Amino acid sequence: MLGKLLVRYLRPYRWLLAGVLVFQFLSALASLYLPSLNADIIDNGVAKGDTDYIWSTGMFMLAISLAQIVAAIIATYFAAKAAMRAGRDIRNDVFDKVSAFSEREVSQFGPGSLITRNTNDVQQVQMLAMMGATMLVSAPLLAIGGVIMALQQDVGLSWLIGAAVLTILVVASFVIARMVPLFRSYQGKLDAVNRVFREQLTGIRVVRAFVREDIEEQRFRGANTDIMVVGRRVGTLFVTLFPLFMLVLNVTIVGVIWFGAIEVDAGTVEIGTLFAFMQYVGIILGGVLMAAFTTIMIPRAAVSSERISEVLASESTLTRPADAVTAFPAVGSVEFRDVSFKYPGAEHAVLEHISFRAEPGETVAIVGSTGAGKTTLVSLIPRLFDATGGSVLVNGVDVREADLEHLWKTIGLVPQRPFLFAGSVAYNLRFGREEATDAELWHALEIAQGRDFVADMQGGLDARIAQGGTNVSGGQRQRLAIARAIVHAPDVLVFDDSFSALDLTTDARLRQALWRELPQVTKIVVAQRVSTITDADRIVVLDDGGMVGIGTHEELLETCETYRQIVESQLGVEAQA
Repeated sequence: MLGKLLVRYLRPYRWLLAGVLVFQFLSALASLYLPSLNADIIDNGVAKGDTDYIWSTGMFMLAISLAQIVAAIIATYFAAKAAMRAGRDIRNDVFDKVSAFSEREVSQFGPGSLITRNTNDVQQVQMLAMMGATMLVSAPLLAIGGVIMALQQDVGLSWLIGAAVLTILVVASFVIARMVPLFRSYQGKLDAVNRVFREQLTGIRVVRAFVREDIEEQRFRGANTDIMVVGRRVGTLFVTLFPLFMLVLNVTIVGVIWFGAIEVDAGTVEIGTLFAFMQYVGIILGGVLMAAFTTIMIPRAAVSSERISEVLASESTLTRPADAVTAFPAVGSVEFRDVSFKYPGAEHAVLEHISFRAEPGETVAIVGSTGAGKTTLVSLIPRLFDATGGSVLVNGVDVREADLEHLWKTIGLVPQRPFLFAGSVAYNLRFGREEATDAELWHALEIAQGRDFVADMQGGLDARIAQGGTNVSGGQRQRLAIARAIVHAPDVLVFDDSFSALDLTTDARLRQALWRELPQVTKIVVAQRVSTITDADRIVVLDDGGMVGIGTHEELLETCETYRQIVESQLGVEAQA
């Protein structure tokens, strides 16, 4: 999985990787050539007292060292550029994939996990790509080249190299085998920390209202402690590795000096050759250590790549038909034909056999008790979910056959919990139509009964809105969300209990302005207050997922017991007449 991901996203930057290979090869070649020159200085310069030879060879070594530094810098630059671009591409693809998800897929992964996968997980793969492009290229060159050069210096001591390399490989293999499950657990714990923290930030008012600060702090401390324990185990393995590797390196150097001294004393090896051999041992073990440390990063990157690939491989239930319909025969109409819907894994359907039609320009209200399926019903119109039975038609076309962008352009949705983005008032209002003029924005605000409070804000349309609209009241947030939907200039407006935070006077003025200013727009209104929908062209009454009545306010009072009970509970018996 990791290999496929890296190949897929590094392939466009293979010319950068080719540059890394070339300059790393030059850098490794310089590193391998320097010890032999050092041996020549000792054996031919120092031993013979030839100062000129020492100076000329020393200057040549200095030039090679400078060239090696330049080559290493260029190789690192190319590797970083390729890795960063690959990380950018992965994040873009994950974001595009998540943006196409329906509510079902988002709920399946969880918002916190999706954020972690597109940040921390991508970062792990990105780091491996960078380290691998440098170390995993130079390490084999240094290790293999060092062995060849060391054998040219002294074959008799080569067994020390083999023993040292074998020991390092055994230790690294043991550690890597232990790290794979730890890294998988660590990423899961990181998801949990993000999820808890996100919940507490989102629900901070609820936490404080119920005096749950201490309990929520304990919950976060528990999730934080879990990730700390796993991180400490990973850190312990890392900390143990370096001393073990250094121990192997130092023991090998001691062995080279010990046995090499015997050969020097016997006159079979010169001192310069012994020093060169020691340097090559350091180069070889350094290459093996680099490869080992980079290899240790692979398990975590492999876990991260699996999590990224799960997102990229997930198919949204919002499939885009190949021959998507872009021409709508009945602009502004909405029709439900024997629609049923059941959430994945649920035992019972949320909606069953819903059938009604809203003609262009009509207002159709949907009422019912809590949990009757009102929000689920209107979520099927913009295709946030797909009906599991029957069909939903917008503008005369089944939403599953319509081009999604054309479908969404014809619908203005005001959700039950309106969300505003960080930015200005104008930025939020132009979210659906960037070319809207200031005059159109003010007109939409006037319809939504938001002109006065926006005009009073410092900056007017340029006034700042905090993320989520936390710096305005609930009623102001609803009115801005309604104005945003109006600016979108849709054929169908869907209000999912979007007047609940408004007082009765503002509610009445807003509805009158909507009916007066937008008579051609079809309006689907989910409401809890009966007073909001008494003048609707038709009212659909839901109860336990089924449609138990449809008609005008007066007709339902006579024919629908469920509707009559709702009216009695809100308006009183005397208000029914």
